[in-house]
Amino acid sequence: MATTPAIPPKPLTLTDAAAERVKSLIARSDKPVLGLRVGVKTRGCSGMSYTVEYVTEERPFEDVVEDKGVRLYIDPMALMFIIGAEMDYQDDKMQSGFVFNNPNATAHCGCGESFSVDKSVAQP
Repeated sequence: MATTPAIPPKPLTLTDAAAERVKSLIARSDKPVLGLRVGVKTRGCSGMSYTVEYVTEERPFEDVVEDKGVRLYIDPMALMFIIGAEMDYQDDKMQSGFVFNNPNATAHCGCGESFSVDKSVAQP
């Protein structure tokens, strides 16, 4: 008897608030946009920070997450650091922006701009 292969989990999920913000940003863009690219850069007091940018064309080896009517493109170099994370959007009196709830993060800086992961995760 054949079994149905398990569907792998999405590398990144989004909250309803994040999806609505992504839709709003794409709608306001002055050029055609496919979605948003999520990545990480080495910077900040904890070591890495998230990057979010418009996607005008796909890049090789990117994972594409389609959820709640939007597309997120995951930079392949960031995948091992953010797999399983949730992208949220928060807007309050002090700040507004995307917030990542990342199960891989082992430390965060005080301002929330950067994070670090266990070195065993970062090394192949």
